[in-house]
Amino acid sequence: MNDNTTHKDRLYAEERAAVERFRFDEQVVGVFPDMIRRSVPGYNTIIDMIGVLARRHVQPNTHIYDLGCSLGAATLAMASSIPPELGCRFVAVDSSSAMIEQAQKNLSATLARHDIEWQCADIRATQFKPTSVAVLNFTLQFVPKEDRNAFVERLAAAMAPNGILILSEKIAFPDAAEDALQQEWHHDFKRLNGYSDLEISQKRAAIENVLIPEPIAQHEERLLTAGFSKVHLWFRCFNFVSLVAVR
Repeated sequence: MNDNTTHKDRLYAEERAAVERFRFDEQVVGVFPDMIRRSVPGYNTIIDMIGVLARRHVQPNTHIYDLGCSLGAATLAMASSIPPELGCRFVAVDSSSAMIEQAQKNLSATLARHDIEWQCADIRATQFKPTSVAVLNFTLQFVPKEDRNAFVERLAAAMAPNGILILSEKIAFPDAAEDALQQEWHHDFKRLNGYSDLEISQKRAAIENVLIPEPIAQHEERLLTAGFSKVHLWFRCFNFVSLVAVR
């Protein structure tokens, strides 16, 4: 795979006898920019605003975390908005070695002026240092539900006063009919972007029990219980949202 090469996502275009559990392996890395652009409503807007929000709330000489960084889009957005002179250290963490390796290849030269640490690790093992900005961009939904509260509490404990956590997630709705409708609207969005019904069906089967969504109210309760003072819903499209939690 060449640096900065984007391939069209056709991973589920052919019918499979058995659909394996979704993994962020080399196949996914090769098509990831196309996959996420065509699958997540407003993804580019979210990435752009992560940079804007980080610039507004960053504090000098703190750590900035991109947790579940994939190919480093959020890291790039923040680093492009935050002057190196502020003395911040960026920490980009992902459990997929293929993602981390490609992110480094793609971005090392572009971000050479910044202090950036790339970690191939489970985000649950991250030892947080004083931070003013942290990002969980469609990441928490892949963490086992029983581990989410403790993880967010540890992150909140390392957050400087008025620091922010940007949390983007696919969500569930308590009302079953509403949940089904929002999912169908999301599938229509994917059809609009060229995915076939077969691709939608097989991807859904692959990601079931891997990505576990929760209602917005559950996210808000977790964030407030962990010690954040306010939670702002700044983006929503269908069953995708992004929140800003202020410490």
